[in-house]
Parts: sequence; C-alpha cells; structure tokens
Amino acid sequence: MDRLANLFLACILAGFALVHLPGISFLAGLSSFFHVVGALAILVFSIVLLFLGVKALFNKV
Repeated sequence: MDRLANLFLACILAGFALVHLPGISFLAGLSSFFHVVGALAILVFSIVLLFLGVKALFNKV
C-alpha cells in the first residue's frame, strides 16, 4: 500500500513539474498543453490519495 501511495505522490510532483515547466524555445507552443496536463495530474492523483486515506481509515475502525 505504501508503494502505491508513494507512486501517486510522485505523480503529483510530476504534475507540479509540468505546471512550472520553463518556456524552452521548442516547447513554447505546448506550454498551455503542459499546464492543463499538469493540473489534471495534480487533481486526479490528489483525489485518489484522499480516497485511499479515507478507505484505510475506515478499514482500521
């Protein structure tokens, strides 16, 4: 379970990296695409981590 949570955390960090990607000359046209993909990765994997946390909380009770 911890490996899966660490993988999702790494995906969230990768999403932040895509959002804060510097404007390199050959990637400048895709900047808005990287922002959208990064924001979606952050949202999706954050929700999944919250779901796993709540599920683990109720399984312990």
